Amino acid sequence: MARHGAITVALALLAGVLLVQAWPRLPSVWICLPLIVLALAWAWRCPRWRWLCALPLGVAWALWCGTQAMQARLPRALEGRDVLVVGSLDGLPLARTDASRFTLRVESAQLDGRPLALHGLLTVSWYEGAPPLAPCTRWRLLLRLKRPRALLDPGSTDSERSALERGIVATGYVREDEGNRRLPGPRWCVDGTRAAIARGIAARVHDPHDAALLRAFAVGDTRGLDQQDWAVARANGVSHLIAISGFHVGVAAVFGVWLAWLVYAWWPPAALRLPRPQAQAAAALLFAVVYSALAGFGLPTVRTLLMIAVVALARCSRRGSSGAQSLALAMIAILLADPLAVLAPGFWLSFVGVAFLILCLQAQGRGWRAFLHELSAGQLLMTVALLPLTLWFFGQASLVGALSNLVAVPMVSFVIVPCALFGMLLLLLCPPLAAPVLWLAARIVHAQWWLFERMATWPGAHWYLPAVQLHALLLAVVGALWMFMPRGVPLRWLGAVLFLPLLLPPRSTPADGAFRLWVLDVGQGLAVLVRTHDHLLVYDTGARYPSGFDLGEAVVLPSIHALGLSRVDTLMISHGDNDHAGGAQTVAEAFPQARRLAGEPARMRVPMQQCAAGQAWQWDGVRFRVLSPAPGGGDRDNDSSCVLLVEGRGGRVLLPGDISSKAEPAVAAAVGAGPPPVLVVPHHGSKTSSGAAFIAALRPSLALVSAGWRNRFGHPRAEVLARYAEAGVPLFNTAVEGAVEVEFPADGTPRRQPGWRRQQPRYWRE
Repeated sequence: MARHGAITVALALLAGVLLVQAWPRLPSVWICLPLIVLALAWAWRCPRWRWLCALPLGVAWALWCGTQAMQARLPRALEGRDVLVVGSLDGLPLARTDASRFTLRVESAQLDGRPLALHGLLTVSWYEGAPPLAPCTRWRLLLRLKRPRALLDPGSTDSERSALERGIVATGYVREDEGNRRLPGPRWCVDGTRAAIARGIAARVHDPHDAALLRAFAVGDTRGLDQQDWAVARANGVSHLIAISGFHVGVAAVFGVWLAWLVYAWWPPAALRLPRPQAQAAAALLFAVVYSALAGFGLPTVRTLLMIAVVALARCSRRGSSGAQSLALAMIAILLADPLAVLAPGFWLSFVGVAFLILCLQAQGRGWRAFLHELSAGQLLMTVALLPLTLWFFGQASLVGALSNLVAVPMVSFVIVPCALFGMLLLLLCPPLAAPVLWLAARIVHAQWWLFERMATWPGAHWYLPAVQLHALLLAVVGALWMFMPRGVPLRWLGAVLFLPLLLPPRSTPADGAFRLWVLDVGQGLAVLVRTHDHLLVYDTGARYPSGFDLGEAVVLPSIHALGLSRVDTLMISHGDNDHAGGAQTVAEAFPQARRLAGEPARMRVPMQQCAAGQAWQWDGVRFRVLSPAPGGGDRDNDSSCVLLVEGRGGRVLLPGDISSKAEPAVAAAVGAGPPPVLVVPHHGSKTSSGAAFIAALRPSLALVSAGWRNRFGHPRAEVLARYAEAGVPLFNTAVEGAVEVEFPADGTPRRQPGWRRQQPRYWRE
């Protein structure tokens, strides 16, 4: 291949694959044939520009793989049906007090006794009576399944995209059935070895937290880490080091090189049979393959493994290969193996990070001084270069990450990982000797984590920006590349100017007397944001589940940050039910200065004041009135909900919580005369709410329902939908639309924006 040929082919192939990922829907796969013909004709007619044929080939390949992945998903007609599945556990199962969760690789499936064409991976929860689950075991299970479905909100993670990239075709839970049982299966598998090593570490490290961290470093087992651990990792910018990363695989390869060197030093005649450089290259590749297998072949490890394979094969064939060519060949291999890998943040962080190191980090000789210079310069380079991508994918970054990584990278790479590797080897060969090695590694991990917990409290550890626009992302990446170009490139400091659209995005705020409303997509629950010119109210925060998944942390806080808001003035929780109040503690801790009101303060996990009818205040020309419950509080039921009316110059909105038809007449009377309000439908559209008289009294101009997709309560109920339809009230459901935004201008009528799902159409959301 000509010089730079691999690089240009990789970029053209990547462009073709990315083009498909931007499509809102996939066309027929039959267009792959003319694309392939076009590519072949181009290669024949234009040999000098032959590399461009990789672009239509990338489009055709990504289209084919995307179509196959979407067709593999559970058909919509089968959602909510019980399917009998035979499959084997993939990865390491997670056992918690509330449920066991695991990934099941389908071998066969039946529906009503007939074979069902279902293949791929399922994410499954076993809620009650789950037996011990071991990796690679085979099971016959009755499952209630549905297609992957994401909560789509500003700043949220698109789990439907993640499911497509990981090959997840359905999610579900185990139904009680006498036929659920374990089947005969293989006696050995890689995941079984990973689990055995994890158990060996846990048995020899007495502190459970130290053992959990060491298991993550050793075999990528993150089951023992909780949300607080990941928060500390994000605050220090070291999430890529907690589970096995590409750098760990490189350390394993170096371990193989050293071992081969020791063999040749002990028995020099071996060089007569196989030259030492070739043997070292083969040993490096072998150790990298084994360690990548123990890591579960994640994308960062596969990327590094492919680069090591390119270098090793070049060394064995006595051919040279530059770092840029190795990186390009690794990208080509990954895109050919799985073009959907571009949907994973790790793909971009891995390749962009390594590309910046190759292009911008210049060698400074040898010795400790050069090593320290490259280490410090490399961390600064990675922090700045990956900042735009980190903000794009995760909505936050760490300004202390460069300093944290300056400590973490050498400690993890040259101390913790080698100790973990040596301890793993001893666990397999001589378990009693592994205890002191693992004890030493655990003490080092403990000291490092203690430092990280302190640094996580420093200013700038959690840095948020509004949702990043594509043009700002591209300009910032170009700016980072320009800033770190080699000496001699003129005006390198001007690269910082290209960061301004990223760091100082335009902000749109409501005028005086105007406000904006967001009904967030939190599944079966409620979370609402109301913003005036200078203030923000959060009304309800979604649920918190026994697994630890908190919608206050997963949806409400990211939405606030993505919308460019930095302060919450009032946190109001309608009542104490989990689907409304579960995330309140997280939001209250993030914004401790916020005033707190609740319909049932006694049921809250944080101190709150009682809301009562008659409470009122005004922000920026917008009036807020509490209509219910009556002073002194109500009964402990849904009618204790705080009912809030927000009135601006151009319209008003009623937030009724979960009130029933019993409380609706009093609320309708308290609303009083005025323009028809926008109504957040009471109790998610339950049959006990939204009475015909209530709808007739309010005459809402628009109704918004917050409900979960295919929720077990059947909300919103068909009879409720019929009442709104008969009254001529347009109704929109977050389960269908995603987050819904309504603008209440000072000089007009309320305007509903397209739902978040419709604002960002992608083929994997069909």
